[in-house]
Amino acid sequence: MIPVQGYRGQKVAVLGLGRSGKAAALALREGGAVPVVWDDGQPAREAAADEGFDVLNLTKPGAFDGIAALIVSPGIAHLYPKPHPVIAAAWDAGVPVDNDIGLFFRSFATSDWASFDTAPRVIAITGSNGKSTTSALVHHILTENGRAAQLAGNIGRGVLDIDPPLDGDIVVLELSSYQTDLARALTPDIAILTNLSPDHLDRHAGPGGYFAAKRRLFAEGGPDRAVIGVDEDEGRYLANQLVDSLADDRVIRVSSGRKLDQGGWTVFAKKGFLSEYRKGRQVGSIDLRGIAGLPGAHNHQNACAAYAACRSIGLGPKGIEAAMRTYPGLPHRSQVIATSGGVTYVNDSKATNVDSAAKALAAFPKVRWICGGLQKEGGLEALHSALDHVVKAYVIGREADAFARDLPGVDAAICTTMEAAVAAAAADAQDGEVVLLAPAAASFDQYDNFEQRGDDFAAQVQAALG
Repeated sequence: MIPVQGYRGQKVAVLGLGRSGKAAALALREGGAVPVVWDDGQPAREAAADEGFDVLNLTKPGAFDGIAALIVSPGIAHLYPKPHPVIAAAWDAGVPVDNDIGLFFRSFATSDWASFDTAPRVIAITGSNGKSTTSALVHHILTENGRAAQLAGNIGRGVLDIDPPLDGDIVVLELSSYQTDLARALTPDIAILTNLSPDHLDRHAGPGGYFAAKRRLFAEGGPDRAVIGVDEDEGRYLANQLVDSLADDRVIRVSSGRKLDQGGWTVFAKKGFLSEYRKGRQVGSIDLRGIAGLPGAHNHQNACAAYAACRSIGLGPKGIEAAMRTYPGLPHRSQVIATSGGVTYVNDSKATNVDSAAKALAAFPKVRWICGGLQKEGGLEALHSALDHVVKAYVIGREADAFARDLPGVDAAICTTMEAAVAAAAADAQDGEVVLLAPAAASFDQYDNFEQRGDDFAAQVQAALG
């Protein structure tokens, strides 16, 4: 655990008692602070009391008297569509509002570092799609090359729940826009923006607010090195803001599908081949086409970002390539569940927005597509360019009829349930086709989360294949 610094002997309030909230309360206590906790749900409050925490009703007048700071869990709205009443009360009381990410960065370095030969470093990854895969891939490459690394944040352990770093250790953090938006300290050594597409717009009051939240990872004086996906205008803008010229290698520009050889330090994938260029000359390359854990152009973009980060740490191309070839992939992200009769069954339940679903569809030439759920803002228009890969759609969810109507020219079966969709797709699928779960929608109409939806898909595939 990372003991939180700077609050010894002071009361610090924690709002939200999920994974990050509990870890924050424990880390505050470990650092000598006096945590007081609150959650809108009574079961969470009772569980916290059973664990010895002081439960304080932060909704009551005067609750913030004597409170040094409020630490907020990422699932709680802190500004849009409207701030949680407890957060608004903290503002009115002049109490600083922060989150576990801010606590981590203010507490990461300790006096022990004076005896280290190499200071521990942080690689932080954000983006709309691919940040989990990129984070896991960076961690895998580092550990396969003998570098001590921990994986935390939105993936792996909570940021304050990791072990205090030792000499030369590396911490790999996956960070969401909710986390980067609120953190009062963001000082990674290497920062990565994979890509940007519309998502979480209600929490950020539109695409501009969403980009601003992501951009904060690069704002506090800038990381030592930034890896920026430049396939969208926002990435190109950010890369331009961080350098004085293309020759400035503080930024590594990354692309999937576009050659970047105009100068500077670039990593791009084109037709399945990753290339690294420095000062206009190629210095490294990897054939990504046969790497089973990284199928499709969207994963090639993740591979480029991970490669760039690991090159920044000092790893060589051959070591990175060898590690990529042993990368197993993540559950619910282009995860191969089974292959039977020439048909491959792929679980990409994490494809909860249209951009990620479109990339999943584009990875395979002939797709029996299981899709549907709670649609997000913006409709399905961004999917249309990938629909020529779809042999037939099998639509699930309570809004299945409306979802199917938004798929022009696609043969669509209204299945409603996962069981019916998998059974129908398995019965129809031909040799060489892929049965793909890439919902392009949230799961909450039928499932608690995308993991549960992916697990149901896997279970139904096994049942259908006998």
